[in-house]
Amino acid sequence: MNPLSGDSGLKMKLLWLLILPLLVVSSMAQLPSQDILSLLEFKKGIKRDPTGYILDSWNEESIDFNGCPSSWNGIVCNGANVAGVVLNNLNIIANADLSVFANLTKLLKLSMSNNSITGKIPDNIADFKTLQYLDISDNLFFDTLPPEIGKLQTLQNLSLAGNNFSGPLAESIGGLVSIQSLDLSRNSFSGSLPSSLTGLRNLVSLNVSCNSFIKGIPSGFEQISTLAVLDLHQNQLDGVIDEQFLLLSNAVHIDFSGNLLASSSSQKQKFLFGVSETIRYLNLSNNQFTGSLVNEGDLSSFGSLKVLDLSYNQLSGDLPEFNFFYALEVLRLGNNMFSGFIPNGLLRGDPLVIAELDLSANNLSGPINMIMSTTLHILNLSSNVITGGLPLLTGSCSLLDLSGNQLSGNLSAIAKWGNAVEFLDLSQNQLKGSLPELTSQFLRLNYLNLSHNSLADTLPTVLTHYPKLKILDLSFNQFSGPLLTDLLTSPTLQELHVQSNLLVGSVKFSPPSPNEPNLQVLDLSGNQFNGTFPGEFGSLSGLQILDISGNNFSGSLPDAMTQLVSLISLDISENHFTGPLPENLSDTLKAFNASYNDLVGLIPVNLRKFPDSSFHPGNSRLQFPNGPPGSSPAQYPPRKPIKTAIKLAVIIPCVVAAVILVLLAIFIHYKRISNRRASSENIVKKDVPTRSLRESPGIKSRDVGGALVVSADDLMASQKGSSSEIISPDKKLATTSYSPSKKSQFSWSPDSGELVPENLRKLDVRSPDRLAGDLHFLDDTIVLTPEELSRAPAEVLGRSSHGTSYRATLNNGVFLTVKWLREGVTKPKKEFAKEAKKFANIKHPNVVTLRGYYWGPTQHEKLILSDYISPGTLASFLYDRPGRKGPPLTWAQRLKISVDVARGLNYLHFDRTVPHGNLKATNILLEGSDLNAQISDYCLHRLMTQAGTIEQILDLGVLGYRAPELATAKKPSPSFKADVYAFGVILLEVLTGRCAGDVVSGEEGGVDLTDWVRLRVAEGRGSDCFDPAMLSEIGIPEAAKGMKEVLGIALRCIRPVSERPGIKSVYEDLSSV
Repeated sequence: MNPLSGDSGLKMKLLWLLILPLLVVSSMAQLPSQDILSLLEFKKGIKRDPTGYILDSWNEESIDFNGCPSSWNGIVCNGANVAGVVLNNLNIIANADLSVFANLTKLLKLSMSNNSITGKIPDNIADFKTLQYLDISDNLFFDTLPPEIGKLQTLQNLSLAGNNFSGPLAESIGGLVSIQSLDLSRNSFSGSLPSSLTGLRNLVSLNVSCNSFIKGIPSGFEQISTLAVLDLHQNQLDGVIDEQFLLLSNAVHIDFSGNLLASSSSQKQKFLFGVSETIRYLNLSNNQFTGSLVNEGDLSSFGSLKVLDLSYNQLSGDLPEFNFFYALEVLRLGNNMFSGFIPNGLLRGDPLVIAELDLSANNLSGPINMIMSTTLHILNLSSNVITGGLPLLTGSCSLLDLSGNQLSGNLSAIAKWGNAVEFLDLSQNQLKGSLPELTSQFLRLNYLNLSHNSLADTLPTVLTHYPKLKILDLSFNQFSGPLLTDLLTSPTLQELHVQSNLLVGSVKFSPPSPNEPNLQVLDLSGNQFNGTFPGEFGSLSGLQILDISGNNFSGSLPDAMTQLVSLISLDISENHFTGPLPENLSDTLKAFNASYNDLVGLIPVNLRKFPDSSFHPGNSRLQFPNGPPGSSPAQYPPRKPIKTAIKLAVIIPCVVAAVILVLLAIFIHYKRISNRRASSENIVKKDVPTRSLRESPGIKSRDVGGALVVSADDLMASQKGSSSEIISPDKKLATTSYSPSKKSQFSWSPDSGELVPENLRKLDVRSPDRLAGDLHFLDDTIVLTPEELSRAPAEVLGRSSHGTSYRATLNNGVFLTVKWLREGVTKPKKEFAKEAKKFANIKHPNVVTLRGYYWGPTQHEKLILSDYISPGTLASFLYDRPGRKGPPLTWAQRLKISVDVARGLNYLHFDRTVPHGNLKATNILLEGSDLNAQISDYCLHRLMTQAGTIEQILDLGVLGYRAPELATAKKPSPSFKADVYAFGVILLEVLTGRCAGDVVSGEEGGVDLTDWVRLRVAEGRGSDCFDPAMLSEIGIPEAAKGMKEVLGIALRCIRPVSERPGIKSVYEDLSSV
């Protein structure tokens, strides 16, 4: 053998041994790295990516084979590893499995805020060992927070805000030893705050606001030297604030508003006697603090404070001068019980630098001579008892609200006010005289409200010279003369309110100008305008609300009305219009009233969705095509003339019978009056006018379409305690000795679920024959006096534990729902008014709008006024009982109603951060032919005493809507999670057609609705629960699938409170069915 050939073979083998590892390494380099595979796995959960930011970028063709796809959008690389994933504000819809990111071994930042990503915090969250920044805020993540999150020892920033997380926080959260910013706000977390939070020594910002945390604030936050922001607002925290915390805290920003915090024994004598020199912002508003503010000599420790908000509490006493608040820029003390004069220093300025001062809704008195401050820009002194004339000077105020006081005199002082004023409200005072022409200096004015005074004379032309004026309200005065034509065509004016004055003449428009008019709301009602309907109204294409009712307009309605394409509300009632209604009025109309005119013909097709009260009384020749109940009589074909003898034979007996009936009625009426006067010395004597509904203090009923109709005057004193007990229908029948036969004096009311007597006994009266108290409105959509309300006929709608609801018919044909709150369940007047005013901000298509409240001179005269919604409640359409309205609801209708209710509840929980507190099928009102659902009776617990709230919750328990945690609580109170439970029960009612309060019989005996459904589902027979009325639809696969999905959502809603989802996720899930 040649030795050279042997050496050659050995060399080849060695060469291959060297090349082979290189080939292996090279082939491995061509495979995607673990980081890339993890990102591709996350991509699979993306359902919608409108910008293509991920779907168009994250693909294998664009991979850089160095281990990290640096060319992919949102990916930050550190060498061969992914160091950051940033996917914020992309409107992504995805079902995310965050556990895949545990494979990114060098991941420092994971941020995907403000999307629509759903999922959970994975149980392997502790494997994110290098993570420093985690932000998944404003998404749809849900479930509880796993205790393992406390093992992220490198995490510095954690933001879970704006999701649907629920359940308690584990004490293990104290393991986040490196955390600097922790934001858990706007979720549904519950339970008490973990005490371990005070051990996070590197914490700079803690925000757990807008949750459902309870019990007290843990002590020890003042020991965190780095803590700058502590935000606990909008929870249900109670107890007191540790005085040492405010004195020793290093925080700059503290917000404890919107809780149930109260004053300690020492604070009741001297509230807020000192704060740390580091605190710049302190908000303790919307709590239950009592006591008076500190004396002047004790204010030296407040020198660093810039914002102090103590509004919406129960603080009282005189106000100090605040001389030592050298840095204070914002002071809010509104809606308390402060009294005495307003300290001169607050309005004088130097040495104070206050820019915003709110002292509204207190009991402050005395005059305001001058406002000298050069730094004060926002001044709200509304709803006090300030007297005297208008201030001579207003300093640098841009917003000045003096409404709801007792200011008198004329408006001559405003001629000397500066040009800084942008918002001016002098409404609801006692101002007289004319509006001077010398006010042209208001070049920045965009809001002017002079309503509810006694101003007179003609409207000055200077009103048309304000270049930025958007809202002008001169209503409820005594202005006379014509309407200024330039106001209607102003390019800036959006709202014009001149109702209830003495304005006369025809409505004229100025010649067209290059600038288009911007008017959106126009109210000319209750004046003395005449002439025809101006065709120029058609040029107001942006007009949404037009009210010209209660005038002397006449003639036919022009076709130009059809050009009002944005119109939502139109009221032309109480005029003298003739001819037909125009065809093709805007389909956007949601409110319409043409009653009390002389219109003729058939009602146009697109207006037939409105009730008969929109057209009648009046308009005797205006008809629906088929003559529905309550409309004008149907036309009948002509008949042959009747002979005179036959006429006499019919007429004479009728006249005799009528005379006998009148005499009999007078006799019975006289006997009733005599008996009432003799039976009680406590009943107030009254004049008895002919056909008056205030003949006596008792309720007199008249049968109208089978409903009980009474006058509101006759409801002045509903029987004390009459609706506090929950009585079964059988007991009611036994008590009154009536039987449920065809001749029974009771009729079942599906709106209330109770038997309603059609002839009520006389009520126990302790009040005058008309409403003589204070009637307050939350907006300007309704104008009404207590006397007008007292004259309004009222129909009983239903009863509950806290009172009785009526439908009141106003003189203009408008319906209102009036809830008469039972004696002994409401808070004192000051607290009641404070809470009632908050309802003004609650506006939503799926929430019934509250219009006002009434507080009478006696204990039982408390009314809540709201919109009347017809045709009825969800209960009246759903339950298979006598009196059910219409045919059974279809599945599509039931699903739509469910989504509507969830949307309204989501608005209350997240936009207004208030629980409903009394959710049940009878408090869900359906409107119009489309059965749009609106929630009613919300937040009444805020008006009631604790005893009244507990009674309401007990009532929910009897009816089947009370959450289990409320049944065991010592002091139960409404909560977000309790609302979700009640909504879950309502979903079960919608699916089954059964009432939650019924006992369902079966093989397992009698059980309530929730247990019955759970048992059927556990047995695999969930479909057996569905309402038999939907039997024809159950066979449709799509409908059956939807029913099962909603059943699953309902069952999640009635889970234990720690597992129950928030309403946001429930709403999202329902919307996707």
